[in-house]
Formats: sequence, structure tokens, C-alpha cells
Amino acid sequence: MARVEVKQLLEAGVHFGHLTRKWNPNMAPYIYMERNGIHVINLYKTVAKLDETNEALSKIAASGRKILFVATKKQAKDIVAEKAAAVNMPYITERWPGGMLTNFVTIRKAVKKMASIDRMKKDGTFLTLSKKERLQVDRLRAKLEKNLGSISEMTRLPGALFIVDTMREHIAVKEAQKLNIPIFAMVDTNCDPRDVDYLIPSNDDASKSIDIIMTEVTNAVAEGLAERKAEKGDASEGKSEKKDKAPKKKVTAEKPEPTPAKAEPEVKAEPEVKAEPVVAKATKAEADDLTKVEGIGPKAAEALVAAGITTFADLSKGEAEKIKEILTEASSRMAHLDPTSWPKQAKMAADGKWDELKEWQDNTKGGVE
Repeated sequence: MARVEVKQLLEAGVHFGHLTRKWNPNMAPYIYMERNGIHVINLYKTVAKLDETNEALSKIAASGRKILFVATKKQAKDIVAEKAAAVNMPYITERWPGGMLTNFVTIRKAVKKMASIDRMKKDGTFLTLSKKERLQVDRLRAKLEKNLGSISEMTRLPGALFIVDTMREHIAVKEAQKLNIPIFAMVDTNCDPRDVDYLIPSNDDASKSIDIIMTEVTNAVAEGLAERKAEKGDASEGKSEKKDKAPKKKVTAEKPEPTPAKAEPEVKAEPEVKAEPVVAKATKAEADDLTKVEGIGPKAAEALVAAGITTFADLSKGEAEKIKEILTEASSRMAHLDPTSWPKQAKMAADGKWDELKEWQDNTKGGVE
């Protein structure tokens, strides 16, 4: 991971803070000096905190979780939208929808409404409406696209939030705190660093400053995604190698013929029966990452494992109602999850039909058919 230099930050104006009368005393450890009534940020601490932030974001991206970028101020929205879209991450740049995180189910319904309007236009239902109704639907679609279009692919709560200006986005900060979602942020001298898990002391008003910080952050996210892709490639290669080796084990099991007698066919059948469970155990040991099923997050996976559902095979045999009971007992926050398609997805995963599973997940939203 390339380390940004202090000189580059200095040229971008990252060191400029707010007026001394507007400062937050909790930012004192990150302030270098005061000059002409303005606080100057210590860029050496900015570099150190930026490295720490990049490392944490890279790990989150490598784990497969989404990072939601939030910036609604005029000078930041275009930069954040461009950088976040480049690494395929969701972003909010228009207005923070109240309850975006704490009432995520309702927000998902609005996104599904947008998808249903698109289906109406494809299947011709839209043309059967009157002119006035079509106009109303188009306006609704445009409004939803403007506010929620960037999060249409976010089917579950994000793994982290990256915020530009925590003072302006205080509602997003409060919601993330309620749900214990890690908060990463560009923090200026007028902000409270105690609200943030990973802060980057920096000028959050200048577009050049925002651009250089966002570039470093999204590069770290891209590295995490590349690492995840490489791990998936290695895993698929390992599975194909094991599949190639599996038939050889069966052949060796069939070859031994200890006695020439014809009256003992049962002795030949025994090695085959012993060889098959070994292969089944191997697949079970590998197929225990339940989060690969669309709609299952880390907490839901923990609840299922605690209830004895540890593999894809176990999950494929489960009933949606029983799974719902397990999740609700574990936490009331998981009561909104819809497990109806989980056994079906788990069956595909247990059978090793990963391409078919991926295609199915791409064609559905949130694991709901």
C-alpha cells in the first residue's frame, strides 16, 4: 500500500482547519499550531491516522462487506460519488434518508418499488396506465433514483461508514452508533473525534483536500477487493484439484481383491461405502461459510451455527419458519430477515453449483425471489 507523503497533503491544503473560535477542544492532540486566527492540523498525525484507516478499510473490503460513503456537501458530493462508484461501493450524496440504517427494511422497500417500476416498463404494464398516472410514476422513479439509486445494490447493512464532515452528517453518525457500525471519517478542527472509530484529521471543506484523502481511501478499498478476488480464485482452484483427486480414491478402493472366491461380492462393496463419506466430510468442512448465502450476514450466521446449523447441507434441510424462529430468538433485530430462499441457495452451494448460485443471486434482490 503506497504511503501518501506529507508534502502532497500540504500542497492539497489538508492542513487548514477552522477559525480558532470554532474549534472543538477534543481535537487539540491533532492541532499543530494557530496562525492568523486559524488552526493548523498536524499532517504527520494525519498520515499516521490515514494509514491506520486504510488498513482497516482494506480488511473490511476483503471480507466482502460493503462500505457506505456519505457526503452531502456541495464540494464533496461529486468527488465521493466518482471515487465510490469506481470501487463499486454504495454512497449517499443527495440527502441522508432518515432511518437509512435503523429502518433499513423500509428503505429496501423503496428500492424494490424502483425495481418494480422498471419491470412495469419492460413487460408493457406501464403503457396500460393513463397519461397522468405514467407521469406520476416517472416522477416517483426519478425521485427514488436521485435519493436511493446509489444504494440499489446494497442488500444488507453496510460493514462500515465513511463520512466527510461528521458535523453535517450527524444523523448518519447517530444511526451508525446505535447499530455498532464502525465509523470512518474526515474530521476537521470543529468536529468531535470521540464520535468516530477511525478518524483522519483533515480539512473537510476544500475539494482538493477531499479528493486526495478519498483517492487514498478508495485505493485501499480496491486493494482489499483485489485480495478477496485472489482468495476466491485460489479456493476455486483448490476445489477443482480435490474433485480431480476424488475419483482416484474410488478407483483404489475398488481394486483390492483379497480372495479369488466369487461368493464374496460384499467385501468389494465395503471400500466404496467407506470412501464416499470421506469425500462428503471434506465438502462439509469447506462449506461452512454461511454468509455466502444471499441475505445471511455475520450475526445471522453466528445464530445459525449456535443452533447447530453449521454447513450448507444442514441449512438446505431446514424449514424457513424454524430458521426464522432461531434468528428471532437470537436477536429481535434479525426478525425482518426473510429466510425463504436460504435452503434453496444452500442446496446449490452444498452441491457445488457455485456458478448457478451466483447467477441466481445476481437475478434477485436481497435473496428474495
